[in-house]
Amino acid sequence: MIYPARIWRERHAHYRLVGVKCKKCGAVHYPPRPVCDKCGSRELEEIELPRKGKLISYAILYDPPTGYRDQAPLIIGIIELENGVRVLASLTDVNEKELKIGMEVEAVLRRINRKEEYGVIPYALKFRPIMI
Repeated sequence: MIYPARIWRERHAHYRLVGVKCKKCGAVHYPPRPVCDKCGSRELEEIELPRKGKLISYAILYDPPTGYRDQAPLIIGIIELENGVRVLASLTDVNEKELKIGMEVEAVLRRINRKEEYGVIPYALKFRPIMI
């Protein structure tokens, strides 16, 4: 069950593609963390990540976990953003037969659940192929 207060608290993580950059060594991390994995510094600043990238791997879940069954088959991909950061995310607006490693994709806001508990419709970022 998703509560309105939780959706409000987590809105930045679901609606924006945000990471952190180490002020000491310049490493960029996603998801954000309090300590740099490269140098151990705690001097990190929040940065907006690129919304475009390339699909480097994917999996098709024909029997997804409870709560996602209405989205079957669910396509999960590893996206390498334009700055080299890798993101694990759902893919949308693509037929599984059209998937190709290396295809260019972009982040889009999409509904993540069909249930509208408490009158709230939950949304999050997913990636879709870039239409040329």
